[in-house]
Amino acid sequence: MPAAALSHPWILQLQGALDALEKSLMVGDAPAVETASAQVQAILNHAPRTAEFQAAGSTLVRDLPAAAQRFAMLRQAVLRAQAQSQRALGSLIPEAVSTPVYGRTGQGSVSPRRGYLSA
Repeated sequence: MPAAALSHPWILQLQGALDALEKSLMVGDAPAVETASAQVQAILNHAPRTAEFQAAGSTLVRDLPAAAQRFAMLRQAVLRAQAQSQRALGSLIPEAVSTPVYGRTGQGSVSPRRGYLSA
């Protein structure tokens, strides 16, 4: 029985950063979420070149869809947490909120039927 191919180092690094982001979200640690989000962004900025996906023995094609789906779910969780924080801040200190949580910016008045967060 052949051994399963190990994941590409970039995928392992991305999964580790996503683990840190998920953990930060679960405990509600806003500074840690911000740090973990920046780390994920930095890793994404250093993604392998397209040619590496086609290389013989590369596991990128196999592993990337799962990592992308996980990233998308965590991104939505981060956006929801950010919106909740903005609403809470607006409730406690209304003058501190400069833009509406769900509204579009720079388009004059926002109608109630538009601009909802897709989470």
